[in-house]
Amino acid sequence: MAIEVRIPTILRTYTDGQKAVEGSGSTLEELIADLESRHAGIRERIVDGDQLRRFVNVYLNDEDVRFLAGINTELSDGDSVTILPAVAGGSL
Repeated sequence: MAIEVRIPTILRTYTDGQKAVEGSGSTLEELIADLESRHAGIRERIVDGDQLRRFVNVYLNDEDVRFLAGINTELSDGDSVTILPAVAGGSL
């Protein structure tokens, strides 16, 4: 099962600069484990314990997985997963 994972700039050091990588898994959790097996260290930047990190947004085919089943969201062949760090801040 091939799933395209779009990688934000801040995490591309783990993917040798690649903007997108291919992964596999029947759930988001399995996909992240698969990514970790080939891109050591990336899981820690996405997951905290057994949940997605608070300031990391993950989209499955443009839908926020937090409104689906979170890390247990089921995936299908051909899906696209986008990882985005939350952006906050600014000046008064």
